[in-house]
Amino acid sequence: MAFKLTWLGHASLAVETGDYKLLVDPYLSQNPSASVSPESVEADYILVTHGHGDHIGDTIEIAKRTGATVISNAEICGWLRKKDVKVHAQHLGGGFNHPFGYLKLTLALHGSGLPDGSYGGNPAGFLLTTNDGEKIYMAGDTGLFGDMRLIGEEGIALAVLPIGDNYTMGPVDALRAVKLLTPKHVIPIHYSTFGLIAQDPDAWAERVHAETDAKVHVLKPSESFVYP
Repeated sequence: MAFKLTWLGHASLAVETGDYKLLVDPYLSQNPSASVSPESVEADYILVTHGHGDHIGDTIEIAKRTGATVISNAEICGWLRKKDVKVHAQHLGGGFNHPFGYLKLTLALHGSGLPDGSYGGNPAGFLLTTNDGEKIYMAGDTGLFGDMRLIGEEGIALAVLPIGDNYTMGPVDALRAVKLLTPKHVIPIHYSTFGLIAQDPDAWAERVHAETDAKVHVLKPSESFVYP
């Protein structure tokens, strides 16, 4: 398989590619929709899009237990390094050839303050090119922006997009994002964890199917998408 992506609830993801296990934004212990506990997950790398508590979540605990390297922006990595966490710092527009593939940090329109009030740098999304050459775009918490079209020019196998509204894109703008990105497959996340971001993902999927060529996969926590 080129990769397997499992939704763990809210914006937390587990990605398996080759022999590597990645966690993205592991907000688990305080997450009412989480399908696993911080003690039960394994990771070689942890990817953190930004500093908000519902994204950095249980990163420190998991990284120390597993020995995983955390990849995030320079400010978050500096904060984590002081807590004896192994890190690899990147920044917006910068990519690096990690053992699991080429990872680039992309623009995200959001905030990034850390749980203790520290400065968390700029929020980011992740564009991962696996060692098989397949591209996964994990947008992170973001509003719609026109340069998603440029990301789409990369040729996206899977886009993982927030649809919750209020804090991120809602269903209307997330549909516009799909049209800019033109991915083969889409997974909606960051919705219905709390009442303020409640959405109907099936209704959104119907609109995406009617207006684009993308295939939407509405997952329940712990369900996976395997590509191809």
